[in-house]
Amino acid sequence: MSYRAVIGLEVHLQLKTRSKIFSPCPQEYHGEGPNTFTDPFTLGLPGALPTLNRAAVELAMMFGLALHCDVSGFTQFHRKNYFYPDAPKNFQLSQYDRPIARDGHLDVPLPDGTGGRIRIKRAHLEDDAGKLTHPTYAPYSLLDLNRAGSSLLEMVTEADIQSPEQARAFLESVQAIAQALGVSDAAPEEGKMRCDVNISIHKDGQPWGTKVEVKNLNSFRSVERAIAFEAARQAKVLDAGGRITQDTLGWDEGGQRTFLMRTKEGEADYRYFPEPDLPPLDITPEWIAAVRARMPELPEYKRERYLAAGVRAADAQTLSHSVPLSRFYDAALREGADAQPVDAQKLANWLLTDVSGHLAAQGTALDASPLRPAHLAALVRLIDAGTISGKIAKDLLPDVMQGHDPAQLVQDRGLSVVTDTAAIDAAIDAAMQADPATVEKVRAGNAKAMNALFGPVMKAMGGQAKPEVVRERLQAKLGL
Repeated sequence: MSYRAVIGLEVHLQLKTRSKIFSPCPQEYHGEGPNTFTDPFTLGLPGALPTLNRAAVELAMMFGLALHCDVSGFTQFHRKNYFYPDAPKNFQLSQYDRPIARDGHLDVPLPDGTGGRIRIKRAHLEDDAGKLTHPTYAPYSLLDLNRAGSSLLEMVTEADIQSPEQARAFLESVQAIAQALGVSDAAPEEGKMRCDVNISIHKDGQPWGTKVEVKNLNSFRSVERAIAFEAARQAKVLDAGGRITQDTLGWDEGGQRTFLMRTKEGEADYRYFPEPDLPPLDITPEWIAAVRARMPELPEYKRERYLAAGVRAADAQTLSHSVPLSRFYDAALREGADAQPVDAQKLANWLLTDVSGHLAAQGTALDASPLRPAHLAALVRLIDAGTISGKIAKDLLPDVMQGHDPAQLVQDRGLSVVTDTAAIDAAIDAAMQADPATVEKVRAGNAKAMNALFGPVMKAMGGQAKPEVVRERLQAKLGL
């Protein structure tokens, strides 16, 4: 009998606040020297008192509401005591039994397309730790406290995740929500979104096994691979008659394996007690309503809107999960609302394939490109109207990407599609005279051979002839 994995995630998001969560020290430290963004409270100096950042509270409320959590009532901070070089206060200000958000959920389909609801147990605010680096072959470590005290939101799921693939899909959805709300950059590569995995395995009909925790995974791919490896490792241990111990593990990306970091602490080891220098907060219905009113459209609602407009499910998912893509796409759709409407799926095709490919080749981000939404919408409308062919549109795209109006380019270069049947007939006659063997094949019953004549006619017309007209005239000339 095969094993079933039981998976829960702890996701850490660095909130997008200007200052740290309990002090006025600036939070954006990237690119600066180590230990340049500190203050007395960050350094844990005696007598330094915390002041709660209201923006961090409201961003956490907004995120909790997006995950269908309850954020009402009292919330309180506690001291979580532990001793480690990157925690100069020797405690972390966190939330214990009164988190800011609780009892939510996020619907993430399983890989086979079936529904999968992942319950959110809690999301709580806390301050981040500093960062230790370990120089190669050096008998010491280096401590950088720039990150210490940064605004952090930790979200804990119930053990509802059933596979590595669903774990990755969940994290992608969380990232999309955080970025859409402006709550966090949620960039794993910058350390602004980190994940711990809790995993155990069991056989159907048997109690859940002992869970282990895999810490500090900083990419979605690492999460997926760590879950797959750890489930296989635990199965091998159990099959050999061994037992799983509740340990904290790390992930070796190079070796693609987990390794023991320490024996798992229990809750009592942290000696939680209420923070005496911060009073509890009462989150009122009026405060919740004010925060909810500022929330932008969430990815799930964008996706539904795109699907209703006729966009394919995969493309709707891609667009709704990217803030730059959805912002540009919506602007392009609006450009066609008052004039000739633009086809939603064709616009998505151009944005997700041709435009994205061009940007990737140039190493340019969409929001840094001169391309204007109105111009992409106009390009798609020119194709739909039969004014230009798809080939001409692709030829124009590099100039359109530089901010040029496609309609003006077509006019200046005389690129409108030729529908003059006399000119097309002349090109067909020339192609038939140049290739009499193909003409005989077609007239002998091989209709597919007509394609050998179609290409030369389109080339002779400079790609400006309407393909449908060329095919109709070819068939007429060949007696098909």
